[in-house]
Amino acid sequence: MKNTLKAPFLLLIFFSFCLSAFSQSGSKEQNREHVSLDKDWRFAFGHPSDTKKDFNTGIAYFSYLAKAGFGDGAANANFDDRSWRKLDLPHDWAVEQGFSKDASFSHGFKAIGRNFPDKSIGWYRKKITIPQSDLGRRIHLAFDGVFRNSIVWINGHYLGNQDSGYLGFEYDITDYINYGGENTIAVRVDATMEEGWFYEGAGIYRHVWLNKSNELHIPQNGTFVKTKTKDNTTTVNALVTVANDGKASKSFQIIQTITDATGKNVSEKTINSCSLNPRENKDFTCDLTVENATLWSIENPYLYQMTTSIFEDEKLVDTFETTFGIRTIRFDANEGFFLNEKHVKIKGTNNHQDHAGVGAAMPDALQDFRIKTLKSFGSNAYRCSHNPPTPELLEACDRLGMLVIDENRLMGSTQNQLNDVKKLIERDRNHPSIISWSVGNEEWGIENDIVGARIASSMQSYVKSIDASRPATAAFSGGIGSNGITTVMDLLGINYIVNKSTDKQHQLFPNQCLWGTEEGSTNATRGEYYRDNQKRIMPAYDKAPSASFISIENGWRHYNSRPYLAGMFVWTGFDYRGEPTPFDFPSVGSYFGMVDQCGFYKDTAWYLKSWWQNEPVLHLLPHWNWTGKENQSIEVWAYSNCDEVELFLNRKSLGKKTMQKDSHLEWNVNYTPGTLEAIGYKNGKKSISEIVKTTGTAAILNLESNKNSLEAWKNDIAMITVSTKDKAGLQVPIADNEVSFTISGPAKIIGVGNGNPTSLEADKYLETITVLNIENLKEKMVADFNVSDETKENVATDSWQKAFTDDRNAAFGEKVKNIVYRTEFELPANYTESTINFFYNSLGKQQSIFINGKKIADAIPENKHGDTFLLDKTMLHSGKNTLAIVATPLLKVNSWDVVNQNPGTIQLITKADNYKRKLFNGLAQVIIQTTGEVGEVKLSATANGLKSTEIIIKTVQ
Repeated sequence: MKNTLKAPFLLLIFFSFCLSAFSQSGSKEQNREHVSLDKDWRFAFGHPSDTKKDFNTGIAYFSYLAKAGFGDGAANANFDDRSWRKLDLPHDWAVEQGFSKDASFSHGFKAIGRNFPDKSIGWYRKKITIPQSDLGRRIHLAFDGVFRNSIVWINGHYLGNQDSGYLGFEYDITDYINYGGENTIAVRVDATMEEGWFYEGAGIYRHVWLNKSNELHIPQNGTFVKTKTKDNTTTVNALVTVANDGKASKSFQIIQTITDATGKNVSEKTINSCSLNPRENKDFTCDLTVENATLWSIENPYLYQMTTSIFEDEKLVDTFETTFGIRTIRFDANEGFFLNEKHVKIKGTNNHQDHAGVGAAMPDALQDFRIKTLKSFGSNAYRCSHNPPTPELLEACDRLGMLVIDENRLMGSTQNQLNDVKKLIERDRNHPSIISWSVGNEEWGIENDIVGARIASSMQSYVKSIDASRPATAAFSGGIGSNGITTVMDLLGINYIVNKSTDKQHQLFPNQCLWGTEEGSTNATRGEYYRDNQKRIMPAYDKAPSASFISIENGWRHYNSRPYLAGMFVWTGFDYRGEPTPFDFPSVGSYFGMVDQCGFYKDTAWYLKSWWQNEPVLHLLPHWNWTGKENQSIEVWAYSNCDEVELFLNRKSLGKKTMQKDSHLEWNVNYTPGTLEAIGYKNGKKSISEIVKTTGTAAILNLESNKNSLEAWKNDIAMITVSTKDKAGLQVPIADNEVSFTISGPAKIIGVGNGNPTSLEADKYLETITVLNIENLKEKMVADFNVSDETKENVATDSWQKAFTDDRNAAFGEKVKNIVYRTEFELPANYTESTINFFYNSLGKQQSIFINGKKIADAIPENKHGDTFLLDKTMLHSGKNTLAIVATPLLKVNSWDVVNQNPGTIQLITKADNYKRKLFNGLAQVIIQTTGEVGEVKLSATANGLKSTEIIIKTVQ
């Protein structure tokens, strides 16, 4: 182990596949397309064990594993999914479910998992058209992340399984495509088993892409940019992997071009005389130089772009764009972390990947909101706890200037587990924000023994073989010992100094670099200042709840006072679903965050803001609405970076106190309604003041948006803060009114929240879809197609035979010219509140259809795509309804043909209620998202007893 870990070159960020990004039309002249497939999916719940509820998938004579192209049930390309729910991706079905005390503590008691089989299997289907002109190109279907255990089919062909919910994956579907026609994607997702111990969502919760390229192309994640700067010259080492998926050898030329943030060409290099054999992949490298480069930093996250162009016979056949940054990183065992050779103390937070209202399916713009929220109180680093992040999170960190620990999900050194590490690094290695690869977190079963040491050492060595420019780390939670991962890691992550000594570890291993990967863990309920176990409330003062924890302040003072420690990551930045420590149900969210699940500050965020950035800060807690506690002592704290703070109650001074570095100030104040005022002094002069007043009761609603306009085509979002004001215009910090919301214009509400870790309110308000399968048909042969008695509402069918008992062969066709099918379906008492559709699948070459004796279709021909009927509710009634179909029977052409026996489904769609949410300690949040059009969006809020309000936001091109 060396005394200093150096990463003198660097890489960095995400590359987009580019070109023609949102069109499914194209020609061979287009060398690459990266097409979003997020729109227009169908979704329905399956079942882990009941084959009927799982659409009879996998029970045919030939399974999809036995014979190619034999996907059956919902995997069949011809499966009728018209009654399924329509939705766009990303989608998290877990966040849409209710809560149950029988559900998982880790998953925030959302009603999915082994105890809820009806809501733990999800099916997705989508039809896409691939033009004939794409024949000869390579077509890949790529998923950024599916939680979890997914199976994918295209046109009934089984493509593969992916068990991890966090790693992206892709399939080459070139040979399976119906060019010039329709193609059906089917995905079965099994979220029965958790992968972590925190809320993880369920479903296709990240983006899906169709990637098109020529046979000679750069595969996904096929570039690696490393930089080394000396004096004013930066050497850019550019590696590119090129694949020849054709059947003939290829000769080609590679041109690498670097442009700066303004689009100016700053360097170019050509690699001549390249060649590949059929089905061969090969790496090619070259060095480019950039003079007087602008370095990527936290304050100035400057990004360059490398364009890789491949020419075959002077024809451009592929173009690949890689965004990267130029910077250096270095960890020193005695002096900590350096960025561009400047010492930087890591001021980090840990974060899971969910947000109030939307769960794990976060829109891209929400990543920006969350990173900006963390930066607003001075955080400069983000740990992806405890899994590979979505690509858009890393893009936001690159663009906004946030350092990142990119974390592998599970420690292990088998080939499967190392392959996961490789996929993570190859996907993310061009991001300048990433400063370390984490290979594991709190692996209690192995972290303190020789097995853990071996595995960690193997993983660390493997990481170096792929990317030597960043160190591997592992987060350790045990005590200091002579065995385990503490003995082998070049950069060791310490989780919680309350049970170990960093000084002892540094003494034992003086050449090892150290940082705090988890620290703090103060439990706090935003806006609450007294503990109430019955109401599951933790006070928001920064006090360790037990001897097993340490306060944020004490954690930061420890790490900031020791130069050998690179810094620390607070557990956590944002609150998250699950792990509602120290409580149980009905607490459903964590109490650890510096901000709540919506991103509203808790008081500890102001402590960090005081010492993690340089602008003047003065914050008082608590609020000053304490009716019933008159003349009782109230703890008043001040968070500030001023030299001194003086506190006043109703203009009477309660004393001036001196602020110690990385600390806070306290007073005990007997409550009297009125005004608390604090004045902060710098160098003996007044610098800043803070006022907290006793307010009146809530009188008017207030809406504020983080944006005044939205980009229509980007599915942009606005984060709307909901609050109340009293008659004097003061925000009321204890308001708990229930507020209802309506929206008009080119946007929709996609979620609501309020930061209350005990709230069991719905995150989403969705229309309800009920599907009735048309089953148990009976049949009767008739001579005349235009029969009447057999189609009446009340007909005795005791003497009729079970439908399709007789084989539909030619002999049957000779004997039977017309046939009547009958069955019943049952509607609920409130059916009139629903829109009712009948999705019919042809049972005859022609057919007439009757419901309750009334004809809804007359002699319509066979339709292989099915017919849809919007049913007139006046012809229906609650309880049993009859369906009769007169048909000329469908017949087999070949003995192995399968004649349709499924007449379809009845679908009831019940309109969703208006979105609503209770204010929690004065605040709630509404997330709205554009629907693609330009116009004016109006969000209105109403609550009983309060003056309503509205906010208008423009959507623009």
